Amino acid sequence: METTNGSLNRKLRMALAGGGQGSFIGRVHATAAVLDNRAALVAGALSSNPERAKASAPSYDIAQDRAYASIHELVAAEAKLPATERIDFVTVATPNHTHFEIAKAAVEGGFNVICDKPMTFDLAQAEELLKLVEKSGVVFAVSHNYTGYPLVRQARDMILGGELGEIQAIRSNYIQGWLRTRLEESDQKQAAWRTDPTKSGAAGAFGDIGTHAYNLGRFMTGLLPAEISCHLKTFEPGRQLDDYGHAVIRYENGALGSVTASQISHGRENDLFIEIDGTKGALSWRQENPNEMIVRRNGQPHAIYTRDPNAPFMSPNGKAACRLPSGHPEAFFEAFANVYRFAYDNMILRAEGKSFEGRKTIYPNIYDGVEGMYFIQQAVASSRENGAWLPLKHPAARK
Repeated sequence: METTNGSLNRKLRMALAGGGQGSFIGRVHATAAVLDNRAALVAGALSSNPERAKASAPSYDIAQDRAYASIHELVAAEAKLPATERIDFVTVATPNHTHFEIAKAAVEGGFNVICDKPMTFDLAQAEELLKLVEKSGVVFAVSHNYTGYPLVRQARDMILGGELGEIQAIRSNYIQGWLRTRLEESDQKQAAWRTDPTKSGAAGAFGDIGTHAYNLGRFMTGLLPAEISCHLKTFEPGRQLDDYGHAVIRYENGALGSVTASQISHGRENDLFIEIDGTKGALSWRQENPNEMIVRRNGQPHAIYTRDPNAPFMSPNGKAACRLPSGHPEAFFEAFANVYRFAYDNMILRAEGKSFEGRKTIYPNIYDGVEGMYFIQQAVASSRENGAWLPLKHPAARK
């Protein structure tokens, strides 16, 4: 079994919350979690509907006696099992409004958590969850999966190492088109909850994918934000939440950033792309072509960095995120798995009673989750005030 830290001589045991029949992201989590053969999915509360929870279990090879009707039943039952059998962590793969209750129950039960984003329904829940995590000492990761791509981590190492000079501009965009029409009025599960303010939260597109774009810029540059000015728009008549938005961000070092999120752009699928300008160079990366990154410097040929774990130009974090030789594409599942892969290292240390770093991690953590919720809150508040400049640096923001 491959580990970076620790020597736990067994697989970690996973429980999945959500992921029942009709789920997309639950299946992604289940696949990513076991990709490196370091964990096994053994339990779940797969649906808020007890019958559906039981019916969904066979597709995950979860035994019926560990297919629970609720997170509370799961935590109580697993806590009673011998240490050699009970779960190590809970993955939260449910709609936003249920994240807090599930994560809170798991944390209070002493179980590690990997939670989908945005982390909670609102900022107050996120801040309460942070206190619980700090008190309990569990490992808590947030699945901002795009941070797991090898070339994203390569870019981070290059930027933090000064190769681009002082960072002056970040343009981060996530453009989709799947909600161009009122898809939520049909029997489309994903569209229905994402456009419902009682389930999604205060933002629509900006909460769903704008948080990814913002987090990507924070991860790659390490720049701390200062203020935000945002305009959100609902273009599809009758829709309750934004389906398009644009924000301008002032960073503490004087840099300017922009975040654009759209779910109404014809023909666009999952087009997350970022451009970063520094005084010594600039780079760009696109999620739909994730195994290439372009670096530009005036007066020099444009450089195309490819994902190659054996190349001398690759940084340690870039290499560590690779599983295949160059030329064999790695993408969505592998990037998702990298969030798990490096969170597992800390879970193993915790299981062995050893100390671990919970704040300055290569994987997105509870502090990033709180930042994401603050970003949503301040973006919505700014838009309601016609783009007023509002603070964006949360006390929990990590450098």
